[in-house]
Amino acid sequence: MTVTVIKLLKQHCKGGASIINDIGAGENERLAELAAARQTPYICMHIRGNPRNMQQLTNYDDIMTELLDFFIRRKRECIRLGIKDIIVDPGFGFAKTIVQNFLILKQLKMLNMLGLPIMVGLSRKSTVYKTLNIKPEESLNGTTVMHTLALEQGAQILRVHDVKEAVETIRLWTSYAKA
Repeated sequence: MTVTVIKLLKQHCKGGASIINDIGAGENERLAELAAARQTPYICMHIRGNPRNMQQLTNYDDIMTELLDFFIRRKRECIRLGIKDIIVDPGFGFAKTIVQNFLILKQLKMLNMLGLPIMVGLSRKSTVYKTLNIKPEESLNGTTVMHTLALEQGAQILRVHDVKEAVETIRLWTSYAKA
């Protein structure tokens, strides 16, 4: 599958890819090399394992220290490759428990020391709907709360399903922050 994705990205990049979102934690360096070659912004997400086995890999001694160490190494590698625009994504739900997701959100500001934009993907995540004991399609309000908390903790980019509501959240939070 990775080879197919890279072939598709190479074809698309000829016309100008907007961004490369690497959910593989840099495991396949060819995606990062492609981002460097095409001068395309690169989202580096933290994950352990892969979507099939990641939920068995949730044991961390200190999750925030491990995230920082991971992103410091990945930032160094991305810079070495020549990537100019690096975005970090802590990978909510990817090899993390619900409690760990809340801990990361609560301490998200720690990632600011990387000097890179932080993107969060909290929209309709199981952390929201399982905590509230609701269905995923009922999780808009909870998602909005999580987005607000993420913005307060230093997130600069939200990956969302509900664009209108996310834009409203950002506008209200920005007005609040400026007051």
